[in-house]
Amino acid sequence: MAKRKINIITLGCSKNMVDSEYLVAQLTGNNFEVLHDSNDESAKTVVVNTCGFIDEAKQESVNTILNLARAKRAGIIDRLFVFGCLAERYKKDLIAEIPEVDDFFGVRGLQDVVKAIGGDYKESLVGERVAVSPAHYAYLKISEGCNRHCSYCIIPKIRGKHVSVPKELLLNQTRKLAERGVKELLVIAQDSTSYGIDLYRRKCLAELLHEISEVAGIERIRLHYAYPAGFPAALLAEMRDNPKICKYLDVPFQHVSDKVLRNMRRGITRKGSYDFIEKIRREIPDIALRTTLMVGHPGEGKAEFEELKQFVREVRFERLGVFPYSEEEGTYSAREFNDSLSNKQKRERADEIMLIQNKISAELNSAKMGKQYRIIIDGEEGDYYTGRTEYDSPEVDGEVLIPRAEGKLLPGEFVDVKIIATEDYDLYGTRA
Repeated sequence: MAKRKINIITLGCSKNMVDSEYLVAQLTGNNFEVLHDSNDESAKTVVVNTCGFIDEAKQESVNTILNLARAKRAGIIDRLFVFGCLAERYKKDLIAEIPEVDDFFGVRGLQDVVKAIGGDYKESLVGERVAVSPAHYAYLKISEGCNRHCSYCIIPKIRGKHVSVPKELLLNQTRKLAERGVKELLVIAQDSTSYGIDLYRRKCLAELLHEISEVAGIERIRLHYAYPAGFPAALLAEMRDNPKICKYLDVPFQHVSDKVLRNMRRGITRKGSYDFIEKIRREIPDIALRTTLMVGHPGEGKAEFEELKQFVREVRFERLGVFPYSEEEGTYSAREFNDSLSNKQKRERADEIMLIQNKISAELNSAKMGKQYRIIIDGEEGDYYTGRTEYDSPEVDGEVLIPRAEGKLLPGEFVDVKIIATEDYDLYGTRA
C-alpha cells in the first residue's frame, strides 16, 4: 500500500523551521511520506506551522489557512491541521472563523499533531530531525521561550519561560547533523545569550559553542539573536579565538533613544548600546554586526526617530533589518501606551532607515573589491552559483555570485573567491 502523503507548510522564523523538522521525523517514523512547502496535490493532508508574532506574519498565516480551507472545500485536500504560535494565541477565534480546519494545536502540541494525523508519537524519536532546509546547513535551537519583558513582545506569553536544551542533547543533535553532511550550524533561540541560566545557574553559551565546534564535520558556527543587555563576558573571547565561529553577530538593538528604550523595557541605554558596540569591534575588529530595529514604537517622536537615524549612520552596521511597530494585544505596550502613528507613517520611517542602510551597505561592499573570501556554496541562480562568506547568514543577508562557466560547484563546498564587482548587498566573484 502506498504511503499517505503529508504536506507541512512552515511560516515565520527559523525556530519554526526546527519544529517542523521534529514533526517530519515523527511522521517519517510512522511510515508517512512527508513533503515540505509543496504544491503536490496528491498530498491530501496538510499541516500548517504558523507564526503569530506581528501583524504581517499573522496575516500571512491567516491567508495561508484560508487558501487551504478553500482547497478543502474544493476537494483538493481532505484534512487540514494548524499548529504553532498563531494557533496558541487565537485558537478559539480560529475555530469559529475557519471551521474547515480539522484541529488546532499550540506550540507544545507536536505530540497531539502526530496523533491527530494517525501516527504514534515515538519517544525514541524525540530530538530527531529530518531536514527541510538545504543539506549543508542547519539551525540549532538551543532554548525555548524567553524571560525578558520587552514591552512590545508577545512571545513569552506564547512560548513560555526560557528553557535551555541540555548540552548533551545539543551535542548529540550536532553530531547527527554533521553525519548527514551539515557543514554550517546557525545557533538560534529567542534569547540565545541566556543559554544555561536555568539548567546550570549561569550563562554558558561560550562553553556550548566551544564544545559544538569540536564536533567533526562542523566547519562554521553562526550566532543569532544575542540580547544586548547582560551579554556573557566570555562569549566575545570565544568568538575571537575560535576559528570555526563566524565573525558575525546578530544583536537586535531595536532602538537607541533612551526614552524609547525605556518604553520598550529593553534594559539598556543609548550609552550602553554605543559602549557595547565599541567593545565588540575592539575585541573582534573584523566582525560583521547584524541588527534589527523597530520604528514607530510609542514614545518615538521626530527627535527620537532622528536619534535612530543618526545611530545607523554612525555605527554603520554591516547588516540591518527594520520593521514597523505592531501593537499586539496582551503586551505591556498595548496596555500602557497610545499607538499614535499610522501604519503609513511607520512604513515611511522604515523606508528612511533602509535608504540610509542601502548607502552604507553599498559603501562597505565596494571596499571588498579585489579581496579574497572563503565562501560556502548554497546553490545555483541563472548563470551563477550562489554562496556566502562567513559574514552572511542564509535568507537574510547578501550573496556572492560566481559564474557557472568557471566550473562545477556543489552545495556545501567551500571555495576561495576574489571579488570583482559589487552591488548594494550582493557581491560578484571569480574563483581564486
